[in-house]
Amino acid sequence: MVSLKKYNLEGKEIEEVQVDEGLFKNSANSQMIKDYIVALRANARQWSASTKGRSDVKCTNKKPHPQKGTGRARQGSVASPQFKGGGIVFGPKPKFNQHVRINRKERRKAIQYLVSKRMEKGNVHLLQLENLDLPKTKKVASFLNALSLLGKRVLFLGEVAKNAEQKESSSFKQCETFVKSMRNIPRVSFLPAQNLNGYDLMLNQEIIVMDSAYEDLIAVLKGESK
Repeated sequence: MVSLKKYNLEGKEIEEVQVDEGLFKNSANSQMIKDYIVALRANARQWSASTKGRSDVKCTNKKPHPQKGTGRARQGSVASPQFKGGGIVFGPKPKFNQHVRINRKERRKAIQYLVSKRMEKGNVHLLQLENLDLPKTKKVASFLNALSLLGKRVLFLGEVAKNAEQKESSSFKQCETFVKSMRNIPRVSFLPAQNLNGYDLMLNQEIIVMDSAYEDLIAVLKGESK
């Protein structure tokens, strides 16, 4: 049985939450994980870089200087790449669609595997949010310092408001206030638990899950995420 430690905002341990070991059994392998991460990084590229070639540059058709009599090399156009403002040789152009398709079942298994390994190594913690009505960066910094996480890459997982009623809930407002409190701390990031992906799991050393997003994390382990 794997247990997760729950802390309050002061950095004091409140309780331990048991996670069913059955959620950690999946058939992911190293090649599947690699293919998933490579596809994520490839799909993050924009492929929008564009440069003008010699034929794209608008300029006069007049020769820069006479063909003969100057002692200089022959030049036919100021659009040539050796002139300032001329065309770019073999410059980047917008590519065709380079999107790499990721199989949904493989994506879920990869995320399940990475989350379970983080939990087994003790890199996943729970946070009980309370009494945070105004943004206080110092309060979040002291919390990270109490857990010896200040300076490390830390990913906070929170909830997402699915409707107007949830936006008005106290837990979601506390979550919004917390995000404003932590966004100026370096190497610390926030992500809705439903949007958890393999790259963020591998990039960050520690994962802290807010108590309101714990059920969403369990849904990820069960393979019920999108």
